[in-house]
Amino acid sequence: MIQKLLLGMLIVTVPFAFIGNFLGFAATMMFIVYSLAIVSLASYIGRATESLAIVSGPRIGGLLNVTFGNVVELTISVFALKAGFLSIVLASLTGAVISNLLLVAGLSFFIGGLKYKRQKFNIFDARHNAGLLMFCVVLSFVFPAVFASYLTEAEIMTMSVWIAVIMLILYFALLYFKLVSHRGVYAQKSDGQEDEEPEWNKKKAIIILASAAIAVAFISDMLVDTFEVVGETFGWTELFIGVIIVAIIGNSAENITAILMAFKNKMNISVEIAIGSTLQIAMFVTPLLVLLSLLLPVQMPLLFSMPALVAMVLSVFLSIFIFIDGDTNWFEGLILLAAYLIIGIGFYLI
Repeated sequence: MIQKLLLGMLIVTVPFAFIGNFLGFAATMMFIVYSLAIVSLASYIGRATESLAIVSGPRIGGLLNVTFGNVVELTISVFALKAGFLSIVLASLTGAVISNLLLVAGLSFFIGGLKYKRQKFNIFDARHNAGLLMFCVVLSFVFPAVFASYLTEAEIMTMSVWIAVIMLILYFALLYFKLVSHRGVYAQKSDGQEDEEPEWNKKKAIIILASAAIAVAFISDMLVDTFEVVGETFGWTELFIGVIIVAIIGNSAENITAILMAFKNKMNISVEIAIGSTLQIAMFVTPLLVLLSLLLPVQMPLLFSMPALVAMVLSVFLSIFIFIDGDTNWFEGLILLAAYLIIGIGFYLI
């Protein structure tokens, strides 16, 4: 029933998104159309990823999902930077971190916990990712803000570029560690993919995944053009649009897939998506945007606002305490969701 509803929404909203953009329909209406189109496409990204995860395992499946899922975030950010919306880009990156750790994980743990009293996942991955989260957010994001007052703008940008290069090198080293040198070394009980047949074969799943991601990228570009009008209409600031609205739309693929995996008690995949997407935002998307901005009219230093830094650091610390034991339930999911709502209220009122 849900799949038929999403298919119907896909058939209606995706063509209408391109037609409405060409004919110049009202921005507020098109904002809703673009958002629904991205959600429907995200469902197919999720189903394709699940098929690939059954064939390739949870690590590669989770990696593919966060990679294609973050195409939305990366595309929106590039076009926003090109248009000069630096504050929205930084806010959306902040929102991506907060949304993945609190909203995506929170919904997954809560909905999965309603069906299963206890859900377990790989405890080594949880502890390993805790250290990476601390490094990425606390060191790489907070460090430039601490030293900014002692440096010129050119020096801040230079420091940001060096940090971006180091983070990218570390990210590719992480991929090598997880997928090559230590693949299976710390494996625990699997999520049960061995006895499950994939919905689509590998070739079909890859084609659907790539096609949906490309469509999402184009529609995300259209979505950027509606932000100013939508903000004025609903009274949303650029900060709120970036931290909450863009992040929720950008993470719709991760949200749908992670929740689906948790509901099927495939927590290794669900957690890999929630934390893996956060790490990819911090270690790949953000550094890449810093380097790409050197070619754009507006350069992007790694300087987040104080509310953004506090929100990200608190989200990291809370999620670490929740994740680190390799065990979760619906109440822990509710804690993460409550934290997300509190932070969202704060950004709305700023």
